[in-house]
Amino acid sequence: MNYRHIYHAGNIGDVLKHIALANILKYLQKKDGAYRVLDTHAGVGLYDLTSEEAQKTGEWQQGIGKVLENLGDAPGPVKEVLAPWLETVETLNPGGGVKFYPGSPEIACMLARKQDRLTLTELHPEDFEELKNNYGGDKKVKVIALDAWLALGSFLPPKERRGVVLIDPAFEVEDEFARVADGVIRGWKRWPTGTFAIWYPVKNFSAVRQLIATLDEAGVRNTVKIELSAGKVSKDAPMKASGMMVINPPWTLTKDMNTALPWLCKTLTQGINPSWNVEQVIPE
Repeated sequence: MNYRHIYHAGNIGDVLKHIALANILKYLQKKDGAYRVLDTHAGVGLYDLTSEEAQKTGEWQQGIGKVLENLGDAPGPVKEVLAPWLETVETLNPGGGVKFYPGSPEIACMLARKQDRLTLTELHPEDFEELKNNYGGDKKVKVIALDAWLALGSFLPPKERRGVVLIDPAFEVEDEFARVADGVIRGWKRWPTGTFAIWYPVKNFSAVRQLIATLDEAGVRNTVKIELSAGKVSKDAPMKASGMMVINPPWTLTKDMNTALPWLCKTLTQGINPSWNVEQVIPE
């Protein structure tokens, strides 16, 4: 409840998360049928990087800032993978640069077709009010003040039967990985054919391994782990590495991330031992 994403908007974690999300949505659009996006930790959806809060940390400069600064040197295939995400950034900043950064609700909303629908849940009272102001008037969007873990039980399966659940907790509490595992398993049992995309910080390697083991033991299948690190990981230092655990990923996602991550790893490096990884951790 204390977490405010404005301090972290556009950072290296957002870069990974939003590239993956945008490409998942683009894949879903290969079919005409409608899809549903459930964003369980929606935040406010749109962030002003010139605000006092964003300037206080400046994390975006090591994320989206570096990507835009070096984009001209990116190979063509990398640009193709980044395009669905960067098009939303460019739309918000028609004069160039990056003053406004799209959170996952904004990306999902901008990419949605007229038949697609979004459900955005947020519990932080101030963030919920801003989220409602940003999207409450859009007929494609439902904005609900609700605990994320209750949302997984309340809104699954969606009537569209296609779509993605984005789970992006603050990881402020010690047992957050356990809560994620429990919530994902309950949601997956209600909607075993849905795509679940779970973002997490990489600071505790054993917690990540335990999350995979717990999902596997519960019967979850077809899960890919995608990780990007800008440098040596330390529990006491600012976050330099994060990951996405994607259940039922589009078959194109592994190829897309294998294409983009080497360039991103090189571009976003902050120290020694930068790395990236795409791995099928639970088979189909």
